[in-house]
Amino acid sequence: MILLGLFMVIPSLISERGDRISFFFIRLWAGTWSFLSGIRYQVEGLEYVDHTQPYIFIFNHRSFVDAPVIPMAIPQTLKALGKMELSKIPVFGWIVGRFAIWVDRTSTESRRKSLEKLVELLSKGKSAVVAPEGTRNDSSETLLPFHKGAFRLSIESQIPILPMAVIGADRIMKRGSILLRPGKIRIYFSEALQPPHPSPTAVDEYTAKCRNRLEAMLLAHEED
Repeated sequence: MILLGLFMVIPSLISERGDRISFFFIRLWAGTWSFLSGIRYQVEGLEYVDHTQPYIFIFNHRSFVDAPVIPMAIPQTLKALGKMELSKIPVFGWIVGRFAIWVDRTSTESRRKSLEKLVELLSKGKSAVVAPEGTRNDSSETLLPFHKGAFRLSIESQIPILPMAVIGADRIMKRGSILLRPGKIRIYFSEALQPPHPSPTAVDEYTAKCRNRLEAMLLAHEED
């Protein structure tokens, strides 16, 4: 990341179209790091991703290794909603900050501002990726309860949610550990979920529908 950092950041500073060049180097970093760490990826369901369509991607979050999974799996330029704590990591925080919207989970104002930035991003036809659980899940539950911000935003903007199931990342790097072990991460996309029209119950129902879809994907493919 130190070697490729400037190549990731400079194109995005010059022009919004420079994001494509930046993501080439981000994927080069993620692929090289993964290869040297003994991490392999299996991606299925890319036929559900329309390159001309912006999405709000959601995924299950169980490991720090999810960071390189995102550029390796999603074939679009995008920004991720990330925890403010990650911005303090030397080098990583500065570089990733160009492609992330930082949010302080303890601050209502920070969450509001992050959603405003997501609205601006989506209005430009760009995709975003969100971990709706809000934090890494180290419980025995398949998914933690979902925060509703991304689903409310999907309904307001009428941009579809595209679930992405990530399996195996927590076996490669467990929460609370800095140790890595070689292995395969499997990523599955499903058909996008179109947002309903606004109504008093739309957000709750849509959140539950998206959570049920992602949970079903995880339970189905964990048995593979």
